[in-house]
Parts: sequence; structure tokens; C-alpha cells
Amino acid sequence: MSALPETRAANSAARTRDFLAAGRRIAPAWPLDQLIAVNPWWEWRDQPFTSVAATLATLGNVQCLPGAGTNTPRWLNVSDWIDLPEANRTRQRRVSWHEEIVHQLSQFCGDFLQRTPAAGVNADTLYRGWRDVARRDRGLPLLMGEPGLPSVLAALPEDRHALVELALSTLSVRDERVQDYGVALLLDINGWASTLAWLRWQARLAGRDNDAIEGLLAARLAWDYALWQLHHPHAAGELPARWQAQWHALPAMVADASVKQQPAVAALCASERRWQQSLQARLAAPRPAVVERAQVLQAAFCIDVRSEPMRRALEAQDPGIRTLGFAGFFGLPVEYQPAGSGYARPQLPGLLAPRLRVVDAGDAPDGRRPSAACTLAWNRFSGEATTAFTAVEGGGLLHLFNLLRRAFTTGAPAHPVNGLPAGGRLRVERDGVPLTATELAALANGVLGAMGLHGELAPRVLLVGHGSTTCNNPHAAGLDCGACGGQTGEVNVRLLAQILNDDEVRAAMAAPGRTIAPGTRFVAALHDTTTDAIRCFAQAPGDVDATLQGWLAAAGEAARSRRAPSLGIAAHEDPLRAVTARSRDWAQVRPEWGLAGNAGFIVAPRAFTRHLDLQGRCFLHDYDWRTDREFALLELIMTAPMVVTHWINMQYNASVTDNTKYGSGNKLLHNVVGGHLGVFEGNGGDLRIGLPLQSVHDGTRWMHEPLRLGVFIAAPAAAIDAVIARHETVRQLVENAWLHLFRLDDNGVATQRTAAGWEPAGPPG
Repeated sequence: MSALPETRAANSAARTRDFLAAGRRIAPAWPLDQLIAVNPWWEWRDQPFTSVAATLATLGNVQCLPGAGTNTPRWLNVSDWIDLPEANRTRQRRVSWHEEIVHQLSQFCGDFLQRTPAAGVNADTLYRGWRDVARRDRGLPLLMGEPGLPSVLAALPEDRHALVELALSTLSVRDERVQDYGVALLLDINGWASTLAWLRWQARLAGRDNDAIEGLLAARLAWDYALWQLHHPHAAGELPARWQAQWHALPAMVADASVKQQPAVAALCASERRWQQSLQARLAAPRPAVVERAQVLQAAFCIDVRSEPMRRALEAQDPGIRTLGFAGFFGLPVEYQPAGSGYARPQLPGLLAPRLRVVDAGDAPDGRRPSAACTLAWNRFSGEATTAFTAVEGGGLLHLFNLLRRAFTTGAPAHPVNGLPAGGRLRVERDGVPLTATELAALANGVLGAMGLHGELAPRVLLVGHGSTTCNNPHAAGLDCGACGGQTGEVNVRLLAQILNDDEVRAAMAAPGRTIAPGTRFVAALHDTTTDAIRCFAQAPGDVDATLQGWLAAAGEAARSRRAPSLGIAAHEDPLRAVTARSRDWAQVRPEWGLAGNAGFIVAPRAFTRHLDLQGRCFLHDYDWRTDREFALLELIMTAPMVVTHWINMQYNASVTDNTKYGSGNKLLHNVVGGHLGVFEGNGGDLRIGLPLQSVHDGTRWMHEPLRLGVFIAAPAAAIDAVIARHETVRQLVENAWLHLFRLDDNGVATQRTAAGWEPAGPPG
């Protein structure tokens, strides 16, 4: 008999662990200054997409599918039960408990994360901090008409595990449903849960962990427990009975949601098939004969969908121009620390941790140039939504003049803020020690190999990063390069060009058999996706001649003219003047459409797509499997760029299907929280994540059609299968239908990989 209490204690501890594990189902959301796209359902990828859609519709009224109705049975937390009209016949409240709980937790999280050093943010400090604040709040009992609330909150355990055990026991939570209940609670405060999941993500990249999300979950559970304590005696048994019935009914509720979502699933699949089959038909059609010409220019662009129209426009300038697509961070695993700053910003995908640091190699004896960091900080400070007028207050009339000049000058386009000194050199360090020429050569060889730059190179090789120019836009980083951690790609392209133009590095590169001709120059450039202007950063006289400038100017003009109608620019307007004005307009909520419309990722030689107008809907990654030794590059593409493009695709989809939960709402109502944490819509509610409504809707129609990403890879089926077998994440994405994977043969004919294996892709048309 003595073992019985120990068994009960073990069971209770296990139930607590299972409940707190609900935090693992929340995907991270990056802060505004590092804003990148992410699949908000990333942590559900182990289950089929359509099953997850039914589960989340039930647990949190989440809409994962376009056109799905909201009439499915929905799980109710205790606060939701208390808010039902029949449970409050004698109560007169203008604010629901659901709204007030979200508001209270949200205000606390904003204050707590601003005041608490990152090292001090964990589950215990967050829960105890919330408990102390809630117990001192004298306004809540008055607002909600609950005089007994202070005594209930005062009795909450100080230890979060004790609170969880007490609450789960009091609420009679069934063991097999405990994690579902935790998920339902976190979906109430999903924005802040996603921010805390980002802290966990960053910690894990650094080889640590962060459990702060468990503290938020404990605090949210504490509210349900408190309301139960207040209202259970007044429910005359009705609330407990209905609450218990819900636990038993949950599987049937999810099943019912699945059935009711079938029409929406069928419509989504039909839309995906139409788009995919149209693309398949074009890929399989006979290609125009190509006349081999000497290459006069090679230009490497990011795989971003906004690069596809620009690549086509540049190639049209001369038959000897060749473009290629590669991940926009150009394979450099770096973070950048501006001179005079103690902060280093990531310049690589959020999936990866930086291994090297880039610093300004300044003119001062200690190699630092404080003015660069100061300029960067001031530009960021004065350009964000909540600070433009504060900057005038701090900087005086001179800064007001500069703001007005920027606003009303519509000549030459502005350029994305980056803070790099013009013409300055960069230094790469590992643990504070500069890399040697031999180490830089190894890095450069790896990058060129991954880019597919083999054999004789053109006299000029353009390395084109990208960034966006906007004004008064808290979500500006979301329009920059996601592969560069929500920054522009300038650091990466300038660094790579500097390395590849260095004679000592070239000499070291020649040893493994890769020789760069003395006449070949690498030129860093930046594509401004708002204005479609390309700016070059010459490192030596003659790097950029009049011919190259002419090609870039003409390509920019063609790309702008093609894009103008989608921005509402009239035919009689000058596109350059119009887009430049948009980039400087404080009131412009739609400076560009970003990656709206993305639907496909094509991994193949450029010959497969060069003749096609893909309308800026496809990510393009150059790849030739015949030069890929042991398919190492294929493995890299399927585990990194394919995942990143899937994240982008799913963020745009979610921001359309459920802008309330996974989009950030109306830009006109945004208030920045903590300078960079995120935005409120208005002055409260949950932290808003995802894309603003104006980024996906033009006021009349949606500018993005939610379709799961179609990935088309020109490689042998066996090689693709081998990657799927080695990487569980890739297998989950493919076999649980989070994306659609196709193989292209040499003629562009597609077959599809599903959970059942390879199948015909269906008749094109």
C-alpha cells in the first residue's frame, strides 16, 4: 500500500509534463527587426495537413483552409463557458472573460519582456512575475464584477508545477486530453506564445533550451482555475457536467470538423491541381532552340519570387547574359556586427545558427568606425512607425527638414537601410580571430560549388542580394531577404565579392582545381524590390561600366512597367517616379506586394524555365544533378531552401485563411510593442503575428491565393527518395502533404511523390 502515493505522485507529474508539452506545438514568430516568414503550424508537421486543420478548428477556431466555414463544433475553455449567455444571466459585463484574460496576459508579457534581460526569461520567472502582477491588480475585480477574485488569485501556488497539478486535478482533466487542453489554452494567446517559442528556437540553435512558454501556459491555466473556483458553486452542477461531457466528445468533435471541412479540402486540392498542371504543361512543352553565345555577364540572384521577373528582364538585354538562382544569403553562415556596436544581427536563414562574424574593417586604429553604427541606429530609429515624430523631437528642426526632404524628393530612388560604410571593407572572424586566406578560399570554393558556377566564368559575375525600401513600416524586415534573417543581402554579397576578388584568396582557391581567370571580376549588387532598381557596389575602377549600367537600368524599367498595374499605377504615370514616391510615402500601406502569389519552387537548370514567364509566382533555384557529386547539393536544397520556401508559402497562406489569428490585421491600427517585439492592433489584445491585411489584400480582393507549395525538382527519383529517407522533417512535409513534391525528367515531364510513392502527376492542362 505504501507504493500507492508514490504511484499517484508519478502519474500527477507525468500529467503535468504532458500538459506543459503543449508548448511544443507552437511555432516561433520572429521579432520585427528580424522578421522572417514561418509556417505557423510548423510544429504539427508530424500529422497530415488536413488532420491538423480539423484539430485546430476544434481546439482554437483556427481556419487553415481557404473557404472553410466556422460552424464546426468548438472546444470551450472554462473562460468560454463562463462567457456563455446562459452562464451569465444575472451579470452585466461589457467585456468577456476571454477578452480580458487575453488583454491582461498580453499587457503583462509586453512589460515583462521589455524589463527582463533575455537570460532571465524562463518559465519560473514569467509565471511568478504574472502571479505577482495579477494579485496586485485591484482594477480587474471592479471591471469584471468579481469581488472574490483577489482571494482566489492570492491563493495561487507560487510554484508553476504545483499550480498545474492543482488546476488539472480540480478541473478533472482527463489524462489522454491533457495536451489538447494545453494547446487550446495557448491558442488563446498565440501571439505571445509564438514569441516565447522564438526564444526557445534561438536557445536551441545555441545548444541550450528555453522553457518560458511553459510559464505562459501555467498563467493561462491559472485563469481557468480561478474562474472555476469563482463560478463552480453558482453553476448548480451544469458547468461541471457540460465540462466533463466535452472531454468525452472531443474526438467526435474533431471528426465532425474533418467531415465539414471536406468541401474546402476538395476545393483547395482542385485549385492546386489546376495551377500545378498548368505549370507542368509549360515545363513539358518543347523549348526554343538555344544558340550558344559567349557569356558577357553572369548574374546570381536570390531564389525569391520577386527575382524571377527581374532575371527575365535582365536576360532580355543581351543573349550573352546568364542568370542563376541561389539562396539569398549566398551560402555564408555569418552574422554582422556594425562598427561601434555590441549587437550582431543574423545574415542567414532562421533555420541555421551563424558560425562566423563579419565586422567592418575600419580606418581607426582599433578597426572600428562608430559613426557607421550610429548612422544605422539613427536610420532605423527615425524610419519606424512609432518613432518618426519622436526622432524630430530628439533631433530638432534639422531632422524635420531631412524627413520632409525624403518625403517630397521623388528623383533618384532611395536604397534600403543597411548601415555599411560606402566602399568599406569587411572582415570575417571566428571567435574573434580573422580567417586566413586559406580558410576564406575553402569558404569560397564551397559557395561557388553550391551555386553551380563551374568552368569558365564571364568577365563580370554579378552577385545580387535584395532588400526593400519603405517608410513608416514596422514590418519592413518582412520585405527584405528572409534568407538573410530579415535583413538586406548587402553584407553577404559585398563580403563574397570581396573574398572572390582577393588575389591571395584566388591563389589559395586554385589548389583544389578551381581557377578564376585574372580578368573575371565579381560585383556586389542590391536589388531594391520596391523600386526594381539595382545598385552596384564597385570595389575597383572599371567594375561597373556604362554597358552594365545600361543593362541594369533597362531591366529595372521593364520589371517596373510589368509590375505597375498590380500597384495601381496608371499607364500615363512614370513607373520609376511612382514606385519611388511609394517607397517614401509615410502613409503608404502597400509599397509592394512582397511574395504574394507564391506557389511553386523549381529546382532545375535555367534552361527549363528561361523561356517562361512565371509571373513572379515561383522560387527558382538553379541545379544540375549531373554535376552534383553524391547528391550532396540536392540534400542541402531539400533540407534548407525547400523548407524556407515552404515557410514563406505557409505564412502567406495562413495570413489569408485566418488573418485574425495568423495575420497582424490592419496596419492603420498598429502600435509597436517594445520597439521590436511585435505589434498590437489598437492598444491591446494578443500580440499580432504574420502579415498585415494590406500585404495580402488590395482593398477589393486577395492578392495571394492560398495554395500549398508545389516543388519541382529535376533529379533522379532514387536520389530524391534517399534524401526523404534520411531526413524526417522532409519526409513529414512530403508524406503528410504540407507541400506537393514532383520530379521533372529531362523533358520537363513530372511525376509526383506522395506517401504511397511515385505516381503520375496527372494529365497536363
